[in-house]
Amino acid sequence: MKQTAPEDAYLDTLRDRLYSAVLSDVLDQLGFRNQAMAARLRPLWQEAVLVGRAHTALTVDIVEVRPDPYRGEIEAVDSLKAGDVMVAATGPSTRTCFWGELLATAARGHGARGAVVDGYVRDVRRIRQMDFPVFTTGMSPVDSAGRSIVVECGTTVMCGDVVVHEGDLVFGDVDGIVVVPREAEEEAVRRALEKVAGEDRTRAALEQGMTLTEVYAKYGVI
Repeated sequence: MKQTAPEDAYLDTLRDRLYSAVLSDVLDQLGFRNQAMAARLRPLWQEAVLVGRAHTALTVDIVEVRPDPYRGEIEAVDSLKAGDVMVAATGPSTRTCFWGELLATAARGHGARGAVVDGYVRDVRRIRQMDFPVFTTGMSPVDSAGRSIVVECGTTVMCGDVVVHEGDLVFGDVDGIVVVPREAEEEAVRRALEKVAGEDRTRAALEQGMTLTEVYAKYGVI
């Protein structure tokens, strides 16, 4: 599924120009002070950058293999749209793996841009080779069958200790993951782009020998 050009260009611009810390800063200024996911969620590789729209899935742990054990996972992945990021709230579970290579391959086929799993993933070597951004709490070789099921998709979830709504902007890099609520997105992005420009000026002045006190007084950015 191909993304519409304006949304594709918008998400690419955010990926190329912003970073999680600056988005966290401007959300703080706007009064949204709990938008950074818990530090237990880490990228599968250092340089991974993830940006897209949250498509949520909620899972629960089970203790027996049920008929059609993958139905919920399949429905969740098949409902991904271009520009989406799968955001999976697992509890966070330490018993199961919600995500693996084949789900990542299917997600990419739908135009999805990555996944955030508050739980374990597997097939890590192949996912890295795919260059498909995934953030997770850890890795395990186990299958999900008999260990967890998807109970809801597209609902509001708590992932990484942050409330995530369907369609929220999700941005992840090596510092962590920030969720930008839809109602704050336009202003947050505008301020973030301005802050990045200010930080560029600050950095240049510091490199030229100005003190931090002087630079902060002049540009108000630190």
